[in-house]
Amino acid sequence: MKNMYRTTKQLLKLFMMLGIIPLSSCKTTPSVKVAVPEKDQVGALNLPDTIAPVTAPFEMPVFTRPVFNDLSVSIVEYGAQPETMVTSNIQKAIDEVSAKGGGTVVVPAGVWSTGRIELKSYVNLHLEEGAELHFSGDVKDYQPAVFTRNEGVEVYSLGALVYANGQEHIALTGKGKLVGPDRECEIQKRQMRGGVVEEYIKVETPVEERLYDGNNNTPVFLPMFVSPINCKDVLVEEITLENTPFWNVVPVYCDGVIIRGITVRSVGIPRGDGIDIESSRNVLIEYSTLSCGDDCFTMKAGRCEDGIRVNKPSENIVVRYCLAEKGHGGITCGSETAGMIRNLYVHDCVFDGTGTGLRFKTRRNRGGGGENLIYERIRMRLSGQPFVWDMLGSKTFVGELAIRYPKRELTSLTPSYKNIVARDIIVEECPQLIKAVGIPETPIENVLIENVTAHCKKLIRLQDVNGIILRNMTIYSGDSLITVDDSRKILFDKVRFEVPGGKIETDIKGDLSVQPEFVDCTYTGN
Repeated sequence: MKNMYRTTKQLLKLFMMLGIIPLSSCKTTPSVKVAVPEKDQVGALNLPDTIAPVTAPFEMPVFTRPVFNDLSVSIVEYGAQPETMVTSNIQKAIDEVSAKGGGTVVVPAGVWSTGRIELKSYVNLHLEEGAELHFSGDVKDYQPAVFTRNEGVEVYSLGALVYANGQEHIALTGKGKLVGPDRECEIQKRQMRGGVVEEYIKVETPVEERLYDGNNNTPVFLPMFVSPINCKDVLVEEITLENTPFWNVVPVYCDGVIIRGITVRSVGIPRGDGIDIESSRNVLIEYSTLSCGDDCFTMKAGRCEDGIRVNKPSENIVVRYCLAEKGHGGITCGSETAGMIRNLYVHDCVFDGTGTGLRFKTRRNRGGGGENLIYERIRMRLSGQPFVWDMLGSKTFVGELAIRYPKRELTSLTPSYKNIVARDIIVEECPQLIKAVGIPETPIENVLIENVTAHCKKLIRLQDVNGIILRNMTIYSGDSLITVDDSRKILFDKVRFEVPGGKIETDIKGDLSVQPEFVDCTYTGN
């Protein structure tokens, strides 16, 4: 026990050296003592007019809303008429305004039908209140193929319903609505099916030859809803998105992105993620409300060998004052992690009715991983775990790599998660507090969870974890079992357990496991 205490002390010291634990936090008392927002205080309905300064545990730029030239034109001036296809009218307006040095292209109130729209530098595409852009489901309306990234792998295909490549100072704004095509449309019927993307596209195939344009009735990759790629100074503000074909708002290889006040509705849509940050940096997401068919707020950085080849991280990202409602995960890192996800700060958010809360996904063949991930002042009501690490996956998607043993040799494709902090968390309801499943060859490392009040049906499962501290917590549980499998450096510090019988039970498995240490903990029955 003495040696174990020395080990956890060393872990605390490491966190402090990393700057993740203020020294003053060592004297806090159990449960949450700071203000954690309620549902009605966050999300799109609370969007302020101005962007408040960003404070983060790492260096961030100053975020300001881009300013556009006074030139403003309506798509009606370019011949657009309701109930007709207006793709060419919108595109001509965008192209000409960009060529004149920039300005605003206005979509007035009404229902407008369109195919793919390409944003251009120094243009704000603004949807007035009552404006609805309804997107076609025909493949021809998204041709020719464009350079894009599909689930972390570079391809040429349909791209996005609203697309941009290599542009700067662009915006999509307004209180209008974007509506995706019908679920029975041609795009959906001709999508690539039957396996994961790396089975279709071999890493040795040159990107220019990865062509899935839909010509001659060939398959296509589903387009994203809004996806700028290789862009700088991007603003997406206030708009509502419904019925996406695939992921909703997806900046790829971008630098300087502001997403604020948007509403996403994609419940019931497979792979209907809300916001996916793909290998992009210097990102602010605030006051947005997401109800999704998959994960809500998601950080990604490329997949498998192709992601390693590109080697671009997602980094310097702040998510604040947001609301996640329906969805698989409130905020998820992965499972595409090849270029690394680092310097993520999530604070003052509410997850109300989502599956999991803080979700860390990867697979043995995904590479990279995540580090320096910090979460503060979050309220959760969940159907899954508030804290979940899922690093093995299933045989359906990664075959034998999903089988835990034997340990695999460390390679460039071996991912890891480490240096993670979550504090000042209120969990109003969940079936299990923590489910942490690591990889034997790269166990989950250096996790701190502190200042938490949680109501759960079951407690904790730790598998292949090497260093986790749970401090200043009050846990109300209908179960008293903590399962430990090949896990060590586990410290419960000033934790109050209210569990059946007022006693904690531990199930210790695996040759590498060490009995958790309980310091200044209290136990009461319920």
